[in-house]
Amino acid sequence: MTNASIKAEIVKQLDYLPTELQRHVLDFVRTLSRPKGVPGKQLLHFAGTIGEDDLQAMTRAIEAECERVDWNEW
Repeated sequence: MTNASIKAEIVKQLDYLPTELQRHVLDFVRTLSRPKGVPGKQLLHFAGTIGEDDLQAMTRAIEAECERVDWNEW
C-alpha cells in the first residue's frame, strides 16, 4: 500500500464512524505524532551528577547480570 492509499483508506473508514469515535481516532493519531520524552539539551545539567562509586557499582552489576543468556528462562 502506498502512503496515499493508506490515507485514503483511513478517511474511508472514518466515514463509517460516528463523530465521537472520529474524535477518539483523532486523539489517538495526535498521540502518535507527539515526540516522546524531552530534548537532550534539557538533560545536560544532570551530566556528572552520579558519583564514581555508584558508576562503578552499576558497571559491575551490568557486567555480572546483563551480559548473560539464561537458556532456561523461556
